[in-house]
Amino acid sequence: MPAQSKFDQVAQINERIDASAGLFVIGYYGLTVEQSQDLRHKLREVGAEMKVLKNTLVKIALKEKEQPALDDILAGPTACIFFEKEPVEAAKVLKDFADATKDVITIKGGISEGKAVTAEQVLAIADLPTRDQLLSMVLQAALGPATGAVRVINGPIQGLINVLDAIKDQKAA
Repeated sequence: MPAQSKFDQVAQINERIDASAGLFVIGYYGLTVEQSQDLRHKLREVGAEMKVLKNTLVKIALKEKEQPALDDILAGPTACIFFEKEPVEAAKVLKDFADATKDVITIKGGISEGKAVTAEQVLAIADLPTRDQLLSMVLQAALGPATGAVRVINGPIQGLINVLDAIKDQKAA
């Protein structure tokens, strides 16, 4: 019979799964303590958290929560990256860190929006703009025609003001 601590750990993993929008799995063979602290800090800044958990317990928790099975990628020294809201920022941090450290971590895949994603899909997610960037782009596109219309309407009035200023300056001289 498994120890009670194992049941408690599975319950904690279940809580993390419930509280997050998804998770990424990375291999961290050769990651130093300093690099690990740096990665954890960068992930915290974007609302993500890195946890080193037993692969078997993660598999059990995913099965209990009816999430996609990650049996093929949960092997060897792995860490789970739980992200709270959107996967883009966490994926960007992982991609940048993997590029900077050269083969110290490997992105294996994960779960996003309730679906399993491959390592290639995680890298593709990292190339997407963030939610804030997308909102900015939409706002800019929506305001572009309005700004142009204001400039067109304002043009003749501005021209009249310039003519009147020139006449005032001429009479003053």
